[in-house]
Amino acid sequence: MSRLFETLERLAATIDSRKGGDPAASYTARLLADPKLAAKKLGEEAVETVIAAVAQGPDELASESADLLYHWLVLLAASGVSLDAVADKLAAREGTSGIAEKASRQTP
Repeated sequence: MSRLFETLERLAATIDSRKGGDPAASYTARLLADPKLAAKKLGEEAVETVIAAVAQGPDELASESADLLYHWLVLLAASGVSLDAVADKLAAREGTSGIAEKASRQTP
C-alpha cells in the first residue's frame, strides 16, 4: 500500500492536536477556529493544484497536492467531519457508475 494513507493519518492526528490552540501561534489552529477561512484556503489550493497540473511539472503538482490535502484535512476537522465519514460515503459508492451515482444525487 502507498505511504499516503499512513501520512494522511499522521497529519490528521497532528491537525486534531491543534484544536483549541492559539490561533495567533498556529496557522492550523487559526484555520480550525474559522471553518469559512479553512474553506477559502482549500479553494485557493485547489486552483493552485489545477494550475500546477496544466502548466507546471510533476514536482509542482506533487507540492500543490500536498497543500491541497493538508487544507482538505483541516476543513474536515474544522467542520467536524471525520475521515471515517468520508470513507463511508466512498464505500457506499463502490461498484456504482460515476454517472449513475451523480444522477442519483441530482434534485428534480
